Amino acid sequence: MSDTAGASSEPPEGRRALGPGTGASASGRGRARRRRRRWVRGTGLTAAAVLVAAAGAGWAVYLKLDGNITPDEEAAAELARFEEERPTPLVKDARNILLIGSDSRSGEENRRYGRDVGTERSDTAILLHLSAGRRSATAVSLPRDLMVDVPGCLRRDGTRTEPVLAAFNTAFEIGGSACTIRTVEKFTDIRVDHHVVVDFHGFKKMVDAVDGVEVCLREPIDDKAAELRLPAGRVTLNGEQALGYVRVRKSLGDGSDTERMERQQRFLGALVNKVRSNDVLLNPAKLYPVLDAATSSLTTDPALASLRGLYELVRGLRNIPTERVQFLTVPREAYVHDVNRDQLAEPAAGDLFDRLRRDAPVTVARGDERGSAAESGGATPRARADEEGTDSDGGATEKETAEPSRTPSPAPTFSGNTAAEDTCA
Repeated sequence: MSDTAGASSEPPEGRRALGPGTGASASGRGRARRRRRRWVRGTGLTAAAVLVAAAGAGWAVYLKLDGNITPDEEAAAELARFEEERPTPLVKDARNILLIGSDSRSGEENRRYGRDVGTERSDTAILLHLSAGRRSATAVSLPRDLMVDVPGCLRRDGTRTEPVLAAFNTAFEIGGSACTIRTVEKFTDIRVDHHVVVDFHGFKKMVDAVDGVEVCLREPIDDKAAELRLPAGRVTLNGEQALGYVRVRKSLGDGSDTERMERQQRFLGALVNKVRSNDVLLNPAKLYPVLDAATSSLTTDPALASLRGLYELVRGLRNIPTERVQFLTVPREAYVHDVNRDQLAEPAAGDLFDRLRRDAPVTVARGDERGSAAESGGATPRARADEEGTDSDGGATEKETAEPSRTPSPAPTFSGNTAAEDTCA
């Protein structure tokens, strides 16, 4: 046999002999491994792309919501000029926020409610007190016709006014939010930590974002001026209807501003319940419009003019029971020189401000439950805290410990309602 034939019959040294079909099988496994590696890499890249896109979308949403809020830089600068005369906060973690409903007619959406003459008043003003530890929230309506001392304020044209005794909503008209805050601090001696201004359009957007708010009407409403026509009974109000409902005066009840403020308080309680409901808070499709409406409708102090600022303020609010979210109107009476104006009813008003300033408990009840509250301008008589023997948390003070035989005076009950109350009850 030739050398060539011999070479072909013997495998080269060091080469493994392969069994039948082994080469094709190895090649197939190699291709499969390469396909798996490409699939894994492709899947990883796809997942990474999805995560990046989601993060980008989330960041875009954050930036949009964050940019919706308008910082009130002018008010911050004006308040800084008068820092030395402003009240000193007494309780570190408690917060007081002034909520201002502007009746501005500027802008396309607001112009339909009247002629824009370059001025605006605080159609609604509420001092919201959040207790330390966020155990309770107390919203105090401040009547726009309340006669108060308005300090000298910076007008929008750059000139300054002289101090004047005037109706409360005059402060916002002549000097905007800074003048309103200084006026509130002057007659309450309560430090306003933050402020929020919302106009007609923003209010409507908020109500529409939660798919309306349910109220109960004792009788039908047909008010042409407010463009409001509603049947009696349970009614779910959309944004436009809700705006008319909280603003209308002449066609509902006795036509007084008192009744309108009480109606606003009941509506806000119903709105709080709707926003806190799981249907809104746990549904992203509904939560985003609420956040968008809430942020785009706000002008706030710079510290609140961001999602982070708002979150830091309200993160503990959802844990407050609705029965401890309270609404009341500051105790007041007819002004001695004009029955169409109000003045603070003392000592009840001073007592309320003192309790809020010290973060002491405040209790509200409806008129049929509060007994003699109405007889003292909206609150039952009581001694001052150092006489009643309780501290801001309701605990015993040193004075009570020193005089155990002394019976403390009862805490006052103010005329109002809570968010837990059913407006249709």
